[in-house]
Amino acid sequence: MLEIILLLKRYFTENKLFSLLKAKQLITTILFFSFLTLSFAQNATIKGVILDEKNQPIEKVSIQFENKGTETNINGFYSISIPSNKNITLEFTHLSHKKIVSTFNLKNGESVEFNPVMSSTIEQIATVIVNSNRKKEVEGVITIKPDVIRKIPGANAGVENLLLTLPGVSNNNELSTQYSVRGGNYDENLVYVNGIEVYRPFLVRSGQQEGLSFVNTNLVQNVDFSAGGFQAKYGDKLSSVLDITYKTPYQFEVNADLSLLGGALSVENMSKDSRFTSIVGLRYRDNSLLVNAKETETNFKPTFADAQAYFTYKFSNKFHLSFLGSASINKYNFEPQARQTNFGTLSDPVALVVFYDGQEKDRYQTLFGAFKGSYFANDDLTLHLIASTYHTTEEEYFDILAQYRLGEVNSNIGDENLGEVEFTEGIGSQLNHGRNDLDALITNIEHKGDFKVNDNRFEWSLKYTNEDIRDRLIEWEVIDSAGFSVRPPKTSTNEQPYEPFTGPLVPFQNVRATNNTQINRFQAYGQWSKRSNLGTNDVWYNAGVRAHSWSVSGDGISTSNQIVFSPRAQFAIKPYWEKDMLFRIAGGLYYQPPFYRELRDANGVIQPEVKAQKSFHLVLGNDYSFKMWERPFKLTSEVYYKNLSDVNPYTLENVRIRYAANNNAEAYAYGLDMRLNGEFVPGTESWLSFGYLKTEENIDNRGYISRPTDQRLKFAALFQDYVPNMPNLKMYLNMVYNTGLPGGSPSYADPYDYQNRLPSYKRADFGLQYVLVDSEKQFSNGWKKPFKELSFGFEIFNIFDVQNSITNTWVRDVSSKRQIAIPNYLTPRVFNVRTTMKF
Repeated sequence: MLEIILLLKRYFTENKLFSLLKAKQLITTILFFSFLTLSFAQNATIKGVILDEKNQPIEKVSIQFENKGTETNINGFYSISIPSNKNITLEFTHLSHKKIVSTFNLKNGESVEFNPVMSSTIEQIATVIVNSNRKKEVEGVITIKPDVIRKIPGANAGVENLLLTLPGVSNNNELSTQYSVRGGNYDENLVYVNGIEVYRPFLVRSGQQEGLSFVNTNLVQNVDFSAGGFQAKYGDKLSSVLDITYKTPYQFEVNADLSLLGGALSVENMSKDSRFTSIVGLRYRDNSLLVNAKETETNFKPTFADAQAYFTYKFSNKFHLSFLGSASINKYNFEPQARQTNFGTLSDPVALVVFYDGQEKDRYQTLFGAFKGSYFANDDLTLHLIASTYHTTEEEYFDILAQYRLGEVNSNIGDENLGEVEFTEGIGSQLNHGRNDLDALITNIEHKGDFKVNDNRFEWSLKYTNEDIRDRLIEWEVIDSAGFSVRPPKTSTNEQPYEPFTGPLVPFQNVRATNNTQINRFQAYGQWSKRSNLGTNDVWYNAGVRAHSWSVSGDGISTSNQIVFSPRAQFAIKPYWEKDMLFRIAGGLYYQPPFYRELRDANGVIQPEVKAQKSFHLVLGNDYSFKMWERPFKLTSEVYYKNLSDVNPYTLENVRIRYAANNNAEAYAYGLDMRLNGEFVPGTESWLSFGYLKTEENIDNRGYISRPTDQRLKFAALFQDYVPNMPNLKMYLNMVYNTGLPGGSPSYADPYDYQNRLPSYKRADFGLQYVLVDSEKQFSNGWKKPFKELSFGFEIFNIFDVQNSITNTWVRDVSSKRQIAIPNYLTPRVFNVRTTMKF
């Protein structure tokens, strides 16, 4: 973090002389985020589809304001750019229909969808004054613009990459798309796509094995995120909700994104009668660029690919049917050869040298399909029926022999053997074996309803889920130090090597289990919300309750049935003050009934009696909107408290979670999240985030200790900038600082004996993009004519080349009876080139 602060200081010092710099100095300054720039034109966008009374698109509708305008295409689609932060009146006119007049007031960069229906019989006047998106703010939901998601650089660019710049959201592994929210673990986050819950693979143990996130950013239209205190309509998890909406196409369009890490292609279209819309996305990713830059020499052959499709057919104005489908295949072939890790201090450098034999072959294949029927009975009543199936087949096969030596490093500068191990302190080897297979089939059927009466809104749902999971777990590890087999922890000691040991030789760790498990779930919720007034103040109410009943059965498993009820409520008030303030409070009981992984204990055995973890949430929030430098800004602050009971303790190693499966702990979490976002540079949105968290657990009444996700401080920043005299040259900077986690211990270690923390996580990713073609810069001839958008970019991941670590390798020396932690470093500085285009 110190490097970042010094860099900012240097920038502000040099920026005063910006106009005097030479060309080379100009580019250098741009690379390190030119923070203050000249004023730039500020615009917002209005787009949509214009239909007639028979739900047919109207072509050549004129949309005008101040002698500027556009018209709809054959599908009735239009898009128009208007000045921001002032009232703009649009006129929609057509020879065969009555005129519509609408007034808009939008923020800079805001995009609003407006779909009027033009009448042929009566005059229509519609006034729309949009000052800000209060609907989501009162619910405590953060809305992220899709174009920001697609532009921000990162080793795993996408929705999850951007979430890590928000307060309260953490992940110390840039190769992973998983994240922790306000002290929760990776299994405590809900993800929805078009109202349909989606799942992650089960067996993944390290970030570099994950491949692609389910969410395809090229298909995304809207992203909503809540870090706690969410409504009853969202499922039974303890930490957060990520609610994704995929696009509804209005015209034929092709998007492509290519880089050294892979590529993505999406095609969207609408039929001539506007009844059928389709969007299809293909992605391919190869992490070799990142993994081959790590300290371990390997033959690494990853293949991560998926295909997604979202189709909608409008049978009539009242009934729509949609299909969301996905197929993915992730292959991870890993053949390590050698590794040398230098650590210690300048005065006492130490190195671990490892030579490997063997390989690892992992394969994760998932299929997902969902049908959603929507019936619009009238303007006030909407009914949905959703049926979905998720099937995953996963396998982890590995046999890796690691032979190591630990010793002192030659630190004599100028010596030809500089950096080599000269004196060996310990030698040994370890053999890891695994044959893990999992086959899971999850089927859901759900009914949802939405009914409005005056200012009241009622929502409800009934859902049935069947989970059929077949799992075989075989893992063992044999450790040898100086020719002597190391026995498992918590076993009888011996005087080896001074006295021979005559007992049986057993693996240091040995887990074997075969499970055939079925889980049936019935879920329901009902909630009410209302917008009203309290004196001169605007207020919003929400209250609801969820019920969740589940049963666990299977081969050799005694059937268990449980049920929980989860009441939740929210209240928001916007006082009629001169300052633009919004206050909200949310709370309730949140339950997390165990998923399969939470039922499986450290030995792989299913424990059907595991109870739902329970958490009482209380969230107090404030949004303060104001102007600074004559540009809009917003400061969002939230204070939260969680009291957890029936906690299922777990260990965390990289991204692999192992549960104790016995509900023998209680815990708490509290903290403060703050985010300042706005136009630090005219025409762009950037933000700064700060988070403070403390979470502890008490296992078997032994006293409170830090939980595995107790990450005390979090700073993050996202900056967008451009060159004042070259606005087509844009810069993106994504920075994160997290204090260290209480981790890195062996998975079998007692957490009460090991509370050391990993080093702080510091990372900055930087991107430059030059835009050749966009909506404001089109070409009627030449090679650029086919493009609607075209840009080329250059990215630097981990720009300061910080050595971050997420786990430790533990080596043992029998003679000294020491265990030494050797950090496993994540990715170093990596360069990437990228191009994006739209046709």
